[in-house]
Amino acid sequence: MTDVPRVFLLSPASSAGERARLVTRPEARFPLALAVRSAAGAALGEVFSFTSGLYFRGKLHYATAFARPPAPVPGVLVITASRGLRPPQDRVTLDVLQEFAGVPIDAAEPRYAEPLRRDAELLATLLASHPTTQVVLLGSVASDKYVDVLGPVLGDRLMFPSDFVGRGDMSRGGLMLRAARERHELTYVPVAGAVRRGRRPPRGFGDVFPTSPR
Repeated sequence: MTDVPRVFLLSPASSAGERARLVTRPEARFPLALAVRSAAGAALGEVFSFTSGLYFRGKLHYATAFARPPAPVPGVLVITASRGLRPPQDRVTLDVLQEFAGVPIDAAEPRYAEPLRRDAELLATLLASHPTTQVVLLGSVASDKYVDVLGPVLGDRLMFPSDFVGRGDMSRGGLMLRAARERHELTYVPVAGAVRRGRRPPRGFGDVFPTSPR
């Protein structure tokens, strides 16, 4: 399992929620808010880690720990509301976050689906000569908002952690933070044909709330 090349796709954090409003409000003076309002912007992964909290932070730590992409493919890409797949190091400004907030994450929304499909097709092209590379979606597969766009493009190489079925966002975030800290990679199954909805698995690995890795 550890030798299989893998690229991770991270589902986005909300740009319209309460924590997003904290970072975008004009009177905010903490460093991340100031960076977002600057011309240079702030790193997408840092912003989403703040606006989502445990869930996105878990995904980012986990993907960074276990990504094994073939060159020159990036190992970690973030799904965005209107700009397709972006690396977590990408800089985002206040205008970009406001743009994200105005676009629904919905497979029927062309402002979201078309850029994501375009970048998924580019990723598929880059991976064409690497047939064993898996693309692991770290996000909900219970709804169709990611799968309906990515599945037809990436086919059988699109995977997800089987432990995600039946878990909520906080549980998934804790699971991934602990897995990254303990270097315990999860088991992946193909999205195509998988049981994507179900009851939460019995308590076990990842159910103890982890501390953040240092």
